[in-house]
Amino acid sequence: MKYLLINIFGTLLRGFPMPCKTGLITIGNPGRDAPVFLTCNFILTVERVKRALKGLDCWLLVANSKGINVWCASTGGHLTNHSVISVLKTSGIEKLVDHRDIIVPQLSAAGIEATVIRKNTGWKILWGPVYAKYIPEYLERNHKKTSGMREVRFPVSQRIEMALMWTFPFTVIVAILTFFFWPKMLIPLVTLTFLLPLLIFISFPLYEKILGSRKTEKFSKYTVIFDFSRVPFLLWIIFLIFITVYSSISGNFSWGSIVRWGFASLVIILLVSIDLMGSTPVYKSGLHEDRLLKVILDEEKCTGCTVCVQVCPRNCYSMDTSRHIVTIPRANQCVQCGACIVACQFDALYFRSPDGKTISPDTIRRFKLNLMGKRFETKIAG
Repeated sequence: MKYLLINIFGTLLRGFPMPCKTGLITIGNPGRDAPVFLTCNFILTVERVKRALKGLDCWLLVANSKGINVWCASTGGHLTNHSVISVLKTSGIEKLVDHRDIIVPQLSAAGIEATVIRKNTGWKILWGPVYAKYIPEYLERNHKKTSGMREVRFPVSQRIEMALMWTFPFTVIVAILTFFFWPKMLIPLVTLTFLLPLLIFISFPLYEKILGSRKTEKFSKYTVIFDFSRVPFLLWIIFLIFITVYSSISGNFSWGSIVRWGFASLVIILLVSIDLMGSTPVYKSGLHEDRLLKVILDEEKCTGCTVCVQVCPRNCYSMDTSRHIVTIPRANQCVQCGACIVACQFDALYFRSPDGKTISPDTIRRFKLNLMGKRFETKIAG
């Protein structure tokens, strides 16, 4: 019951930080050679990781991410080297195991540096799979990940969760306003507010290419917030056609009704379409100018260690065994998270802007992104 309630409220309110207690959690009956995992202190993530680890004997460290999920916290400077070092030193885990290997979420690579953790604690970072459900298989494969374990996707289950995250606050606001100012339309408008976001996100595969074609566009200061692209406009037209046809068939057609429904649906669609690209895990936020950056590989510095292959959430990299260096054959899939740049201890990767300027690895490690895509300095141990 607890797991169900946390999933319901965690999904509806996942746009807000939801911290839980940090420290050490015992899973099963772990011994001194049991694996040690780490996650953030976003309560929904913690409960899902615990569920994925059920049946295993292991230790779970919950690091302080200010109640934010792993990927957002690491790219935003809230899940850092300091977070990991702190929980390693204060949890007592060092007295409970004989080894010094810690499995951390792959999506934390943008905020955690394996070399810094090793230098300050003696612990070796192992990059686990993107999704917790792959952990048992990951252990069975002796910490070897398949390409499927490394790549983020946007399946229907995640699209529904994202839709519910957007739907819930808007539905509550609409319900309150409608109750006081337009009570007879309470049920229709609440239903509309609930269903439209679901329609937008569930139908994502139908317009994914249209949305993807805009990922390198330089939006104006107006369209960067409200995504006035063909996607929400097309959905709005389809909805108006449906309302018009339905009203005509049912014999309740009136231009006044069509205008009211048209206005209400347009407002809802535009609100849900705020940074539509950033609401997916496969595109960089339209609010972030970093989406225009390109990852550049310095082949002379590359040693073929493949850490970039292990941490890239979009499987952009491949290993060229003949030259013993990596290549970036799927660079068009990059979401500019910076994980590969942060993780490469040889500084063989860096960002280049459209005007030819370079952004060094040190800058990416030191300065993280806020919600508006602006870089700010964060305190990073080491």
